[in-house]
Amino acid sequence: MDDSGNTDSGHPPKELDAEAQMRSGDYPLLRPKDASTLILIDRSGREPALLMGKRHKAHAFMPETYVFPGGRRDRDDGRVPVADRLHPLVEKKLQIKMANPASAFRAQALAIAAVRETHEEVGLFIAGKGQTCQQQSWKAFAARELAPRLSPLRYVARAITPPRQKRRFDTRFFACFRDEIGQAEAESSNELLDLLWVGLSEVDKVEMPRITRVIIADLKHQLDNDPSLAPGQPVPFYQARYGRFTREML
Repeated sequence: MDDSGNTDSGHPPKELDAEAQMRSGDYPLLRPKDASTLILIDRSGREPALLMGKRHKAHAFMPETYVFPGGRRDRDDGRVPVADRLHPLVEKKLQIKMANPASAFRAQALAIAAVRETHEEVGLFIAGKGQTCQQQSWKAFAARELAPRLSPLRYVARAITPPRQKRRFDTRFFACFRDEIGQAEAESSNELLDLLWVGLSEVDKVEMPRITRVIIADLKHQLDNDPSLAPGQPVPFYQARYGRFTREML
């Protein structure tokens, strides 16, 4: 890819086409909502392990499947004070093919959403000392005089939910190493149950969306090439067109 944001085409696994063609009902062409998710990686064992939880059966989107902590970007996420900013290469990469208006503000908001959702769903603080926010979503951070830390977050994938679904999200996948945020224990919530640390060799044993499985395979390839996941690496971007998923590198 050059500085203009040109991309290289690729072919995703055929298994994704079934997901691209699947409809959850006769729904209109909804505009995808910005969302973020966080892949927390434990690299202390013989192989990297990823934190996943089972979505409650009452969820309208992907019920009873294992996913990473995450959710929709809130309108005020970009206005939350931070302990530190995204790596400049991550901030720049997030703006490639971002729907107008593309901005560093919106890139930061996506990362803040990942930190917020991770705390709400599994109780972990990706945070440091800083100016606190008194909004309800950030009360637990403020009580500890903490603000979200963005510098440990790498941007590793992006995927848009296919058309004709009840919910559609334009999801950015961030990754962070567990030892970079401390060894606090994750806790289940009413949104993510039965938390698991899933080793990369155990992914096939866990029920999860096809796109999640594909993105984990991408992440494994990235870790094999660079165990530190240095910021600014090519980012796979998946979206459905005419009943088939496409893959391009940002």
